[in-house]
Amino acid sequence: MSRLPQKRFYRQRAHSNPIADHCFTYPSHPSQFDWKALYPNIGESKVEFADIGCGYGGFLVTLGELFPDKYAIGMEIRVKVSDYVIDRIVALRQLHPDKYGNIACLRTNAMKYLPNFFEKNQLSKMFFMYPDPHFKRSKHKWRIINQALLTEYSYVLRPGGLIYTITDVKDLHEWIVKHMEEHPLYVRLGDEELEIDPVVEKLYETSEEGIKVTRNKGDKFVAVYRRL
Repeated sequence: MSRLPQKRFYRQRAHSNPIADHCFTYPSHPSQFDWKALYPNIGESKVEFADIGCGYGGFLVTLGELFPDKYAIGMEIRVKVSDYVIDRIVALRQLHPDKYGNIACLRTNAMKYLPNFFEKNQLSKMFFMYPDPHFKRSKHKWRIINQALLTEYSYVLRPGGLIYTITDVKDLHEWIVKHMEEHPLYVRLGDEELEIDPVVEKLYETSEEGIKVTRNKGDKFVAVYRRL
């Protein structure tokens, strides 16, 4: 019988330099990527959800359960962490043959290669869950939310699509809000819209990082934006 992988065999440093040259394989154009290798039953459907920096995949698994008819991809730069998520999904599919065929994980650098995988306006939801804070001012350019990257995200995200962010670092949350507010293609969702979105409550407790923050009694800051 298949068993879920154990995280202790996949330990790795918490952070990775997104600017460094890593060895990645990526398509020169989205049409050249074989999505059927990740989702055997995807047919003519396309991936709509992207969990950027998916960590150990807890939230990605939740997405697969919450939206069984949508395809979600987790993108993770760290080798051992992405290996864990890939093995976790394989085990889940074997344990539950009728589920989890709609989620997969890629090891890649989303800051560099996102347009290589997704067509214009392909995505309806993007998630940035507890991204690296990069506290030093000299490393703020490494932060996953900035003006240049937000423009890139607006290319792959369809009008009306949503960007979900959550962090336990207040400074980073304020940075995210500042840059999102300054960008002309995004508008923040109000409390009433957040309350009726079934995804929002899942942001808090379904990821491994979210569970750790709760255990350590940390704060959580959420901001969700709609692509105009």
